[in-house]
Formats: sequence, structure tokens, C-alpha cells
Amino acid sequence: MRAVRFQAARLGVAMAVAAAFACSSGEKKARAPEVVPVTVAKVEQRSVPVTLRANGTVESSNLVSVRPQVGGVILKVGFQEGADVKKGDLLFQIDPRPYQAALDSARQALARDQAKADAAQADLARYEKLVGKEFVTREAYDQKKADAASAQATLGSDRADVSVAQLNLAYCTVRAPESGRTGALLVHAGNLVKANDDNALVTIARIQPVRVSFSIPEAEIEALRAHQEALTTFVTPKLAKTPIEGKLSFINNAVDTATGTLLLKAEFPNADERLWPGEFVEVRLELGEDPNAVTVPVAAVQTGQEGTFVFVVQGDTVAQRPVKLERQTTALAVIADGLKVGETVVTDGQLRLVSGTKISVTAAGPESASAAGAATP
Repeated sequence: MRAVRFQAARLGVAMAVAAAFACSSGEKKARAPEVVPVTVAKVEQRSVPVTLRANGTVESSNLVSVRPQVGGVILKVGFQEGADVKKGDLLFQIDPRPYQAALDSARQALARDQAKADAAQADLARYEKLVGKEFVTREAYDQKKADAASAQATLGSDRADVSVAQLNLAYCTVRAPESGRTGALLVHAGNLVKANDDNALVTIARIQPVRVSFSIPEAEIEALRAHQEALTTFVTPKLAKTPIEGKLSFINNAVDTATGTLLLKAEFPNADERLWPGEFVEVRLELGEDPNAVTVPVAAVQTGQEGTFVFVVQGDTVAQRPVKLERQTTALAVIADGLKVGETVVTDGQLRLVSGTKISVTAAGPESASAAGAATP
């Protein structure tokens, strides 16, 4: 009986040892290095445009706020809000009757004082003859001379009053001071307006051409000035794909000390009205070409706690290598230091990689440097 129990115990120990060995073998198999599939691309030397990028805002090339210069009731509105108007078109008609009456009164006063001035001049002419023959005193002659001069001064004041009255009457007809697109109508017919009111009647925006204002970091000013004569400006509206070409038209005379940026403006013909005042756009300044840039696809460059890096292929493994990124376009990253032409970098699959990870190259990625070279920067 004891022999049977002893044999059973030996059998249990043997089974436990076998199970432990099997588990140990399984763990060793689980720890076997994993091969990660990746796509790669070559480091290439190529000509790359040197560009500056910024966000900008479209502005009207001329924005006019139309305000009344005389007060009165608006009798007529001569345009549809949102319509295009030309310089000189009728916008508003203010009741002219009070100003016509003022003009008539000024003209009557001028006529009256003209008659008095003529009489004073005639008296002066007579006294001038009489004083020579000593028929009147010199004092009497001097008085007539002063009366004639006073009458002429009164005439001058009357003429000024007539001019002001004529001007006020003309101001009753409000015409477009500039060609452009009208905004919302802020005061309708029948309303009473005040002269030189702070509130505009309507605004007129010129949208052909337009300007785009944007800012660049002060560190880029030297490059901007070096290429100022030859640079081209492109803007791309949000959600649009085709850029619009324009010219740099304004460089501010000082850097904004609060932001460390320099304000610039570019002008665009906008014949097709693709750009609209107030719209946000992406701005690209092309400063020239870098003919010997070391490039990789943008997807190859990763960012970590210690800066930018790439995974360089070394046989069937990879090594993480820090790089200095100089700039990038839509498809290409220009590397200032850290890579040599001809090396191979990983462009997809980096999330599963560390230095020493075994890899299998599936294919060259569609964003390889060769394909990216045809892309618009």
C-alpha cells in the first residue's frame, strides 16, 4: 500500500515539474522580439522653396462710413443694401426745404447789402471830387471812405453766408464718395438724422482690390528684407485648395513689442471676389529657393520631450536619432542637422518603435521624398 502511495507522489511531482517547464518555455516564446511592419523613405537632397507662413485677415482696400453732414428727415434711399455703387451715385436724399429757405434768405441779404455798398461807393466818388475843391471837409470824406469799406466787408460776409447755404443745400443729397459694395442699411427713409452723427448711414467697402494683413516673427525680418524685391505672396482661404497670388504692399515701420511680430499687408486684385473682407486666410511668402536642402517626408519627423527625432533604418532594426528641423513645407521637412543624404528613415509605424526594434519594410510610403517633391509647398 505504501509503495502505491509513493509511486503516486512521484508521478505528481513529475507532472508539476513538466507543467512548470512548459510555462517557462511559453514565457520565453512570448518574450521573443516582435517584428514591426513599417514604410520608409530615402533622405534626399533637393531644391526647396524658402517660405514664411502666417495667418491673415482680408481687409477692404478702402472702407468708407457715410455720415450726414446736415440734419433733417431722410426722404429717399437711392440704393439696395448690399448692392454695388459707383462714386457719385445717389445714396440718400435729406429734406432740402429748410436749407433752400436759408439760401434764399442769404441771397436776399446779399442783394440788399449790395445796394447799400453801391450807394456808399457813389457817395465816396462824389466826396472825392468835393474834397479836392475844399467844398467838404477831409473828415467828412474820410467818413464816406470808411462807410464804403464797411459796406464792402458786409458784402464779403454775405457772400460767405450764401456759399455756406449752398453747401448745406448740396449736403442734402448724399452721394457715394467711393465705388464699392454697400453694407447693411442702418437708417431707413423717414428717420430724422443729425449733422455729423457718430452713427453711419451705411458703409461702402471696396473689394477690388483687397488687402490681407498678417504678422511675421521679428526673427524673420532679415530674410524678408533680403528677398523683399523678388518675393511673391500667396493666400489660401479656409477650406479652399487653390492659392491666390498677390504682392506685398506694406511693411510696418516698427515691431510690436507686445508680441514680437511685424505687421505686413499684401494686395490682391480679387477680380473674381474669392476674398471677402473679414475672412481668415493662410498666407505664404515665397522668399526664394534653397537648392541643396536635405529633406525627408514630413511624416518621418516625430516630436518628443527632448525635441524632434526620426527613426533611421539600420539593416533589419531601427535607431532613434535626434534631428534639427530647419523648416517644412506641406510635404517636406528640411533637416538642418542629424541626417545624411541616402539614409533611410521610417515614415509610418513609429508608434511601435524604439531603438533596436526589428522591422520589416512593407513598401516605400506614398509620402516619400520623391513623391513629395511634386507637391506644392
